[in-house]
Amino acid sequence: MQATQHSADTRRAVTEPQQFPPLESVTRPTVDTAAAAYYLNRKPQTCRAWACMENGPLRPRRINGRLAWNVAEIRAVLGVA
Repeated sequence: MQATQHSADTRRAVTEPQQFPPLESVTRPTVDTAAAAYYLNRKPQTCRAWACMENGPLRPRRINGRLAWNVAEIRAVLGVA
């Protein structure tokens, strides 16, 4: 089996943090776990634990096996609604 060669640009792109728009400008009804964690100032794994245990301040929807966090509920928890 041959090892895959990645350029430095590819490695850098993978390690760069994701950029999220301000919560006020989000128009979609739901966001993914990474975005929800960013807006709530938590780690994504914390949000996943809330979903698993069903004991967090928010409960996500499950769409095609993925977690979708309601933007209106995130705004309500943060008090910016």
